[in-house]
Amino acid sequence: MKKYFIFLCCLSIFYTSFAQISTDSLEYRIRPDSLKTGELQLSVQSFNFMRNYEYFNKIQDGYTLFGTQLEPQLVYYAHPRLAVMAGVHLQKDFGDEGFYRTLPLFSVKYQNGNTTLINGVLEGNIHHRMAEPLFDFEKRITEPVEYGTQFILKNTSLFLDAFINWKRMIYKPSTVQEQVLGGLSADFKIMKNSKIDLSIPVQLTVFHQGGQIDIDPEPLQTLVNTALGFKLKIPLSGVLNAIRTENYLMGFNDFSFTDVQAFSKGRGWYLNTGIDTHYGSLMGTYWNGMSFISSNGMPLYQSVSQHINYPGYTEKNRKLIMLRYSYQKQLIPNLYLDFRFEPYMDLGRPAGTRKIEFSNSSFLVYKQSFKLLKPKTDR
Repeated sequence: MKKYFIFLCCLSIFYTSFAQISTDSLEYRIRPDSLKTGELQLSVQSFNFMRNYEYFNKIQDGYTLFGTQLEPQLVYYAHPRLAVMAGVHLQKDFGDEGFYRTLPLFSVKYQNGNTTLINGVLEGNIHHRMAEPLFDFEKRITEPVEYGTQFILKNTSLFLDAFINWKRMIYKPSTVQEQVLGGLSADFKIMKNSKIDLSIPVQLTVFHQGGQIDIDPEPLQTLVNTALGFKLKIPLSGVLNAIRTENYLMGFNDFSFTDVQAFSKGRGWYLNTGIDTHYGSLMGTYWNGMSFISSNGMPLYQSVSQHINYPGYTEKNRKLIMLRYSYQKQLIPNLYLDFRFEPYMDLGRPAGTRKIEFSNSSFLVYKQSFKLLKPKTDR
């Protein structure tokens, strides 16, 4: 009871958070550059991760991900608007022998003004900037490479990311079904000045599993998730850098011809408020989900269990409160530290059985490009 009281007090004090923790230091985007035309560069990204879940519920497992990823790529700036890239993704999980994952990286990026067209390896996972119930942050570790086509538009009033992630290709005859994930993540800037930053985020994912050249008897599935919300930031001076709030109404619909999922439609409120300080960010999160399922969202928010010991278990109504602390810092040029501590409580449990469970993460990211070949200049 004492821990419950302390947790609620902390949440109430800071309940004014900028929803999700910032992922700016983890993003890495390479773009065509007119000043680099003709150059060949080596791009290196090292992503070192430790993500630990001290969870003891029936919805999401408790486990630890601990290891490192390395992505060396050759980048040829073929034209002021075109970059061609090729490399390899390597993942080493600590405590296991050899490499856990080795994937080829090929992509073509065309940029014209504020628009970018990408084919091959996408700027995926966290780069889509989606809310956790729709797109799990952990996919930065578990599904780090996405292949497909992507269109990005970014200017002072709009960020738009539309993509098709071809998750599973099949060949005739296949014993499994193809899997495709389409998505749209947009943020419309309504107002931004020295006193206020207000925007409207709109998000959509469509997951399809099926195909016509497989012999899998399972029925096809088409799952759609949506999110509509608003984000507000009020800059401050002094110890507090800003107050933020980010809130969403989320939806789920199963458009499959045959009912396979435990629920055919659902919804959820994802409410966040908090503060940014010189010592990190502190935020509170409230989740109220009803029959909510997401094909790529964090399992904790869903009404259907993904727990190894409780397959098929459901909780129609999920109510959670979280208190999150995060700290991001650039240690030296090109090297970034990201630390997170995220306790939560399940309000759906009877009062006497409620416990504080938590996850903690630390990431060390190095990203830099090295010039290998300069273009020849006419004398």
